[in-house]
Amino acid sequence: MLIRNVIQHLLNVLREKGFKTLVHFELEGVFELRANFKNLDYAGVNQQLIKLDIDGELKSEYWKNQWEFVSLFNGQSPLKEAQNLARAMQLLPAIMCQHGASKVMMEPVSWGADKGRYVHGSGAIFSLDTRSVHIPNAIQMNVSVKNKHDENLFAQEGLGEWIQYELLVNSYACCLLFLPEEDAFRRLALRNDYGLDAELSSPVILSGGHQGSIALYKEIGKHNQAMGLEPLFFASDNSVLNYVGDWRKTARVEHRIGATSKNYDPYLNMVFILINVLEGIGKWQNQNLPPIFEDKALPGSLYDQINKQDGQEKLGALSLFKNDNWLVNKIDFYCQDIPNINAIDLGAKIKEMMLSKYQRSVITLKS
Repeated sequence: MLIRNVIQHLLNVLREKGFKTLVHFELEGVFELRANFKNLDYAGVNQQLIKLDIDGELKSEYWKNQWEFVSLFNGQSPLKEAQNLARAMQLLPAIMCQHGASKVMMEPVSWGADKGRYVHGSGAIFSLDTRSVHIPNAIQMNVSVKNKHDENLFAQEGLGEWIQYELLVNSYACCLLFLPEEDAFRRLALRNDYGLDAELSSPVILSGGHQGSIALYKEIGKHNQAMGLEPLFFASDNSVLNYVGDWRKTARVEHRIGATSKNYDPYLNMVFILINVLEGIGKWQNQNLPPIFEDKALPGSLYDQINKQDGQEKLGALSLFKNDNWLVNKIDFYCQDIPNINAIDLGAKIKEMMLSKYQRSVITLKS
């Protein structure tokens, strides 16, 4: 309840400033199919999601038996969107098992979940190599900002760039929020550790632009495609003859580096997103464009590590989050007048709430 009140208060602050923020989640996972089923009944799953008032739908993803839960654009608030994801994570396994799945996995890596390797450089042609492929599963957050006239402000110069920059700068120390277990860091290393660069395109570092792990999509998307295209004319065989497009409607920032995990908290991640939006808006109103962000490697583990080559200690995600007070200070700043809540040490309370999930202490692992 406390975190939900914080989210609502942040949304009120944004509204008072004349802004409306839209945030949408995407969640990936893997299932095993029951022996008597040829396919998962996606339509049946989605009918149940509608009945449960969850603004999202399930669809098949790229790899065999990989699924993706994606937001529907029903105008839901960020608070409702966090609730949608939280309920989907809780209820989807049982729902999917009613419609053909024997097991549903929500984990950063589905180990050995598919077979077959691509010919190097093709991205589409399979080689004779039939070793297992480890599938990474992501939780993605998409954000855009509108004004009182329902215009997407990312179409203007500066705001999308500033929010992207804030997310890039602040995601390092706060990576525990969206990389909340050890396998999340093994997911980042899959391409390198298992020779899966041809098969996987998931991001591994903090990087910007329109193809990075925190990407800004305006005129062009991740694959350099034109954004915002919609079919205009169809042929008799229902193929598209012509498109019309307005990228201004679909411009957004995508935070693509999060990992699927039962430890992932949609509400805390929503707080993180909204504070970065507020920070980006404040700087955009005073400056035009942010400085250039230099690509940065994320920590290699949840825990601190000693590099045996140089003896240097590298802090893990737990220590980084524990030692940093950016999120604490920003929660206290934006929520100092939150109604009906004693806001003294509110940021510290939320930080402790996050850290209390980890029973084992922050330790140093020798590597």
